[in-house]
Amino acid sequence: MERYVGIDTHAASCTLAVVGASGKRLQSLVVETNGRALVNAIKTIPGRLHVCLEEGTQSAWLHELLQPHVEEVVVMVAPETKGPKNDARDAWTRAEELRVGAIQTRVFKAPPQLAFLRNAMRAHLMVVRDLSRAKNRLRAVFRSRGVRVGRQVYTEAARTLWVKQLPTSHQPLAQWLGQQLDALVPLHDSAEEWLRTEAKTHPIIATLKTAPGMGSIRTAQLVAVVVNPFRFRTRQQFWSYCGLGIVTRSSSDWVQDKAGRWLRAQVPQTRGLSRKRNPLLKSVFKGAATTVIQQMPKHPLHADYQRMLQAGIKPNLAKLTLARKIAAIVLSMWKHKEVYDPQRHNVAVTA
Repeated sequence: MERYVGIDTHAASCTLAVVGASGKRLQSLVVETNGRALVNAIKTIPGRLHVCLEEGTQSAWLHELLQPHVEEVVVMVAPETKGPKNDARDAWTRAEELRVGAIQTRVFKAPPQLAFLRNAMRAHLMVVRDLSRAKNRLRAVFRSRGVRVGRQVYTEAARTLWVKQLPTSHQPLAQWLGQQLDALVPLHDSAEEWLRTEAKTHPIIATLKTAPGMGSIRTAQLVAVVVNPFRFRTRQQFWSYCGLGIVTRSSSDWVQDKAGRWLRAQVPQTRGLSRKRNPLLKSVFKGAATTVIQQMPKHPLHADYQRMLQAGIKPNLAKLTLARKIAAIVLSMWKHKEVYDPQRHNVAVTA
C-alpha cells in the first residue's frame, strides 16, 4: 500500500498532505516543526511512505530525520507558479508530483559523514565572499573621489597614507571599512586552516589534488559538493552539473522538400553553457584552468591551450575546453582512485 506524502515546511509548522496510489487525497495535518512531532506524525500514516519536500534551509535536517522511517525522501526544487497558494495547496502539489513522477529537479543530499567537511567549506566560502565585498567597498570610496589605489590599501599600515588623500568628510567611512577588512582577515585565515585540517581526514582529497591546477582548497570544495563521483555516469553529465555543458536551443527542426519528405532544417541555433549548474564547481574548474594557463607553462595541458589558440580558437573558448578536460580527468581519477599521470596525456596527444 503506497502512500505519497508532501510536506510544506516553515519555521513554526509543517503541513503534511497524504495521497494514495490512485491519486485520492487521504488526509492533511499540521504538525509543529519539531523532530519528535514530525516522526510521530509520519508513524501514524500506514503503508509504504514516499515523502517529497522542497529544497530550503531545513531540507537537509528533514532528510536525515525522516529517511530511517520511510521508503524514500525526495528533495526537489519547486517550479515557479502563478496564482493562489497556501501551505496545504503546496503540500498536495508536492505529493501529487511525486506520485506521477513529475519532479524535474531533484536535490542530492550528502550523508552525515561529510558534515564536518561541508561546514568547513561553507565557512570558508562565506568569509571569502565577505572579504571580497569589504575590499570592493573600500576601493569604491577612493574611486568615488578620483583616488587610484593599489593593493597596499588593504594593509592597515599603508592605508593611513591613502586615507589622508580623501576629503575630510570621506575619511571616517574609509577608516570604518578598513577596520571591517582588518577584522575579516584573521577569520579568513582560520577558516582556511579549518578547511585544510578537515581535508586531511579524507584520503581521496590527497589523491585528487595531484590533478593539474587543483590544490587542497579546490579539491576539498569539490569533494564536499560532489560527495560521490558515481552520481555521474558520464563526463557529459558531470560537465552539465559543473556549468561546463553546452546546450543547444532550436525550433522548427523539420521541413518538407518538394517530394514531401521530411528533412532536418538548417536552423540557426543559440548555443551557450548550462544555467542549471553548481556555481562553486564552475569556479573550481575554471580556476584550475587559469592556474594551468598562467603558472604551469611546461604542462601538457598548457601546450594544448597554446595549440587551440594557434588554431584560431578564442581564448575564452580555449579556457572552457581546458576546464572541461580537467573536470573529466578529475572525475576519472576519483572513480578509479588514481593519482594524476601526465605521461598518459602525452601518449594520447602523440597518438
